[in-house]
Amino acid sequence: MTVSYNEDRGKLLIELFGELGHHEAIDAMDNIAALYECISPIELILDMSGITFMDSSGIAVVMRTKRLCDNDGIAMAVRNAPKQALKVLSAAGITRLVSFI
Repeated sequence: MTVSYNEDRGKLLIELFGELGHHEAIDAMDNIAALYECISPIELILDMSGITFMDSSGIAVVMRTKRLCDNDGIAMAVRNAPKQALKVLSAAGITRLVSFI
Protein backbone atom coordinates (compact mmCIF):
# COMPACT_ATOMS: atom_id res chain seq x y z
CA MET A 1 0.00 0.00 0.00
CA THR A 2 1.32 3.37 -1.03
CA VAL A 3 -0.17 6.71 -0.05
CA SER A 4 0.69 9.79 -2.08
CA TYR A 5 -0.70 13.28 -1.90
CA ASN A 6 -0.94 16.61 -3.64
CA GLU A 7 -1.99 19.87 -2.02
CA ASP A 8 -3.17 22.87 -4.00
CA ARG A 9 -4.56 25.97 -2.29
CA GLY A 10 -5.85 24.03 0.69
CA LYS A 11 -7.35 21.18 -1.33
CA LEU A 12 -5.73 17.92 -0.30
CA LEU A 13 -5.79 15.00 -2.74
CA ILE A 14 -4.75 11.70 -1.17
CA GLU A 15 -4.20 8.78 -3.54
CA LEU A 16 -4.12 5.14 -2.40
CA PHE A 17 -2.30 2.45 -4.38
CA GLY A 18 -2.17 -1.33 -3.90
CA GLU A 19 -4.05 -3.68 -1.62
CA LEU A 20 -6.05 -2.30 1.30
CA GLY A 21 -6.30 -5.05 3.89
CA HIS A 22 -6.01 -4.93 7.68
CA HIS A 23 -2.31 -4.06 8.00
CA GLU A 24 -2.34 -1.68 5.06
CA ALA A 25 -5.42 0.08 6.46
CA ILE A 26 -3.63 0.84 9.73
CA ASP A 27 -0.72 2.38 7.84
CA ALA A 28 -3.05 4.28 5.49
CA MET A 29 -5.04 5.74 8.40
CA ASP A 30 -1.85 6.84 10.14
CA ASN A 31 -0.51 8.44 6.94
CA ILE A 32 -3.80 10.20 6.20
CA ALA A 33 -4.07 11.54 9.75
CA ALA A 34 -0.50 12.86 9.62
CA LEU A 35 -1.09 14.57 6.26
CA TYR A 36 -4.35 16.04 7.49
CA GLU A 37 -2.74 17.42 10.63
CA CYS A 38 0.24 18.83 8.76
CA ILE A 39 -1.68 20.46 5.91
CA SER A 40 -4.98 21.44 7.61
CA PRO A 41 -6.95 21.28 4.35
CA ILE A 42 -10.14 23.10 3.44
CA GLU A 43 -11.21 20.13 1.30
CA LEU A 44 -10.06 16.50 1.08
CA ILE A 45 -10.44 14.06 -1.80
CA LEU A 46 -9.58 10.40 -1.23
CA ASP A 47 -8.69 8.91 -4.62
CA MET A 48 -9.00 5.13 -4.65
CA SER A 49 -8.26 4.54 -8.35
CA GLY A 50 -5.03 2.73 -7.48
CA ILE A 51 -6.65 0.18 -5.15
CA THR A 52 -6.23 -3.35 -6.51
CA PHE A 53 -8.08 -5.11 -3.64
CA MET A 54 -9.96 -3.90 -0.58
CA ASP A 55 -11.59 -5.80 2.25
CA SER A 56 -13.75 -4.41 5.05
CA SER A 57 -10.69 -2.70 6.55
CA GLY A 58 -11.02 -0.13 3.80
CA ILE A 59 -14.30 0.95 5.36
CA ALA A 60 -12.37 2.09 8.42
CA VAL A 61 -10.01 4.13 6.25
CA VAL A 62 -12.88 5.98 4.57
CA MET A 63 -14.85 6.51 7.78
CA ARG A 64 -11.87 7.66 9.83
CA THR A 65 -11.00 10.14 7.10
CA LYS A 66 -14.60 11.35 7.05
CA ARG A 67 -14.60 11.72 10.84
CA LEU A 68 -11.41 13.81 10.72
CA CYS A 69 -13.00 16.10 8.16
CA ASP A 70 -16.40 16.27 9.86
CA ASN A 71 -14.79 17.27 13.16
CA ASP A 72 -13.39 20.39 11.46
CA GLY A 73 -16.25 21.05 9.04
CA ILE A 74 -14.11 20.09 6.04
CA ALA A 75 -15.67 18.77 2.82
CA MET A 76 -14.56 15.21 2.01
CA ALA A 77 -15.27 12.94 -0.94
CA VAL A 78 -14.08 9.61 -2.35
CA ARG A 79 -13.08 9.57 -5.99
CA ASN A 80 -12.57 6.76 -8.52
CA ALA A 81 -13.37 3.82 -6.26
CA PRO A 82 -12.85 0.58 -8.25
CA LYS A 83 -15.85 -1.75 -8.64
CA GLN A 84 -14.64 -4.25 -6.04
CA ALA A 85 -13.98 -1.54 -3.44
CA LEU A 86 -17.28 0.15 -4.23
CA LYS A 87 -19.11 -3.15 -3.64
CA VAL A 88 -17.56 -3.40 -0.16
CA LEU A 89 -18.39 0.23 0.65
CA SER A 90 -21.93 -0.05 -0.73
CA ALA A 91 -22.67 -3.25 1.19
CA ALA A 92 -21.75 -1.43 4.41
CA GLY A 93 -23.91 1.58 3.55
CA ILE A 94 -20.93 3.92 3.27
CA THR A 95 -22.16 5.33 -0.05
CA ARG A 96 -25.04 6.95 1.87
CA LEU A 97 -22.68 8.60 4.36
CA VAL A 98 -19.82 9.81 2.17
CA SER A 99 -19.82 11.74 -1.10
CA PHE A 100 -18.56 9.72 -4.07
CA ILE A 101 -17.41 11.57 -7.16
